[in-house]
Amino acid sequence: MSKAIKKIISTSNAIKPVGPYSQAVVLDKTVYVSGVLGIDKETSKLVEGGTIPQARQALKWLGVILEASGSSYDNIVKTQIFLNNINDLGAVNEVYKEFFKGDYPARSSFQVGKLPLGADIEIEAVAAVGEVTTISAKM
Repeated sequence: MSKAIKKIISTSNAIKPVGPYSQAVVLDKTVYVSGVLGIDKETSKLVEGGTIPQARQALKWLGVILEASGSSYDNIVKTQIFLNNINDLGAVNEVYKEFFKGDYPARSSFQVGKLPLGADIEIEAVAAVGEVTTISAKM
């Protein structure tokens, strides 16, 4: 039996977790990115302006964490979006399309009771590590 290696990702290029968890964990060729908030690194507070600026900033941090993990937006297989208000989903979709260009990952979106720091949005992801070939099976 071979041993699996669990690699804890911690990059100073992204925001620090707001609790006792890792930014991401890589197991074999899969990276699990913890929920990311739209925090301004300079102030350690949520970016101003609500859901849309927070979504854009969270997706930027997601990219930084993915890069530190040996992955990228193109390698994401699943995202989960947690929203303070599900009515913001349409606007979030427009921001999402700035970071994902077709062949979108699988995704779930939820309205939740409350997010850390009073955030309007939190995004987490699961992605492959290394080189990935994407095949579209459109029927």
